[in-house]
Amino acid sequence: MTLPFVVKRRKSIPIKIGPVTVGGDAPITVQSMTNTPTQDVAATVAQIQRLAAAGCEIVRVAVPDEAAADAITRIKSQITIPLIADIHFDHRLALRAARAGADALRLNPGNIGGAAKIRAVVDCARDHGLAIRVGVNSGSLEKDILAQHGGVTPEAMVASALRHVDLLKSLDFHAIKLSIKASDVPRTLAAYRLLAKSTDLPLHIGVTEAGALYAGIVKSALGIGMLLAEGIGDTLRVSLTRDPVEEIRVGYEILKALGIRQRGPDLIACPTCGRTQIDLFDIVEKVEARIATLALPIKIAIMGCVVNGPGEAREADIGVAGGKGKGILFKKGEVVRQFPENQLVDVLLEEIDRYAAENRLESPPSSDVP
Repeated sequence: MTLPFVVKRRKSIPIKIGPVTVGGDAPITVQSMTNTPTQDVAATVAQIQRLAAAGCEIVRVAVPDEAAADAITRIKSQITIPLIADIHFDHRLALRAARAGADALRLNPGNIGGAAKIRAVVDCARDHGLAIRVGVNSGSLEKDILAQHGGVTPEAMVASALRHVDLLKSLDFHAIKLSIKASDVPRTLAAYRLLAKSTDLPLHIGVTEAGALYAGIVKSALGIGMLLAEGIGDTLRVSLTRDPVEEIRVGYEILKALGIRQRGPDLIACPTCGRTQIDLFDIVEKVEARIATLALPIKIAIMGCVVNGPGEAREADIGVAGGKGKGILFKKGEVVRQFPENQLVDVLLEEIDRYAAENRLESPPSSDVP
């Protein structure tokens, strides 16, 4: 379902990141970045596998040295999603990462050396069929552009990005994706709006260095959500000072809230009030933990009132409500059966398992609820 306030998506030139198409009519992809030392192959692979299970579609890894670049070969052999190598300052690392099997490069052409070095990277990327993401952040603008625009303005950020694009295109390289992020929402919005009018390249959107959990979620939901609602964005990353798996969860919640993509459960729960007689917080946390990797697009309700709960959550596919020692299971607002209150979590998860099996989709993990 497309909500009325989401305008028609901006048309962009599609590119390939490994097997994943970015831009054009392809779905808006959700990506993240590992925070493990890339040269620690076991830790990095384990984190990427967790990210993939949560729905991550493209992953980026830092490549600060040769050991990290060389590790890409072993990492790639153990993961199922495309990998982008994040390069700064040393063009030799870009060459090494490309030859090691990276699916794309993320770099700022202005900080990896002179014309010969940039040409070497571009030629290597072309030879290996790789795309390049030109990533411009508010803290990495060239001195002449800062002077020309009087500081880190949206116009300065766009000028820097387009300068790098022109450089790559002058070398006959066109598999380009762009990002221009600031750490505050207003500048991020203004910069992307201007950039979207200035190029038809695919755009990776996000608010950089958004912060810890609550501030980061709010900034990202506003910045990314407003851009998506305006039709801007082909890939996204929610930047949180947190386990990167949380970035994937928030990214999909933003897409679901706008009606753009439906992946995984939509869990609704009442905010509680003085009538609530069950530990709703604990119940919701347990259920969330179990359905975190579930791809099933199902609406689940957990309500704290057996009288009003079913009616208030009438659109839910499956729901439970509890109070005064009893629980009820309801579907689409209709009560199906009653059971002891202490079975709320078990009954709901069993019903989700059954619903998943009937729809031939994966069930929640079978491990015990923490």
